[in-house]
Amino acid sequence: MKIRQLLPFLAAAALLAAPSRAAETKPADHGIFTPDAIQWAAAPNMLPAGAKLAVLEGDPTKEGPFTMRLWMPAGYRIPPHSHPAPEHVTVVSGTFYVGLGDTFDEKKGNKLPAGTFAFLAPGMHHFAYAKVATVIQLHGIGPWQINYLNPADDPRNAKKH
Repeated sequence: MKIRQLLPFLAAAALLAAPSRAAETKPADHGIFTPDAIQWAAAPNMLPAGAKLAVLEGDPTKEGPFTMRLWMPAGYRIPPHSHPAPEHVTVVSGTFYVGLGDTFDEKKGNKLPAGTFAFLAPGMHHFAYAKVATVIQLHGIGPWQINYLNPADDPRNAKKH
């Protein structure tokens, strides 16, 4: 094919690739995140201190689909809690433990090695922990919320020094 024959295709491709005002207000239509491109930040204060969070898709604080990753250091614990929407978890690395019930009891934790997928129904009481540094991926429909069964366990209720 000669260059002259390619010109109409190149012009159309350039127009399609050019950003528009409408595209700026729409959610992204794709995303690719290699491990070195993921931008981690301190997890929000609704989670115990020490974890890092990376939002990969959407906005977990708003209505709509979201995907995020949570990095937990060895020994990290999330006290008994529930969520108002289904929770979908994939263990990316390390080993994640989830236990069902109203009290934290490591003996009741289910060991979820890397590659495991799990989901919990809305309102299900559970707790979680990691014995080694672990990364999980959470996805669902926002807004994502965590409701601690014991208000004293909620980091948002911690006394400010």
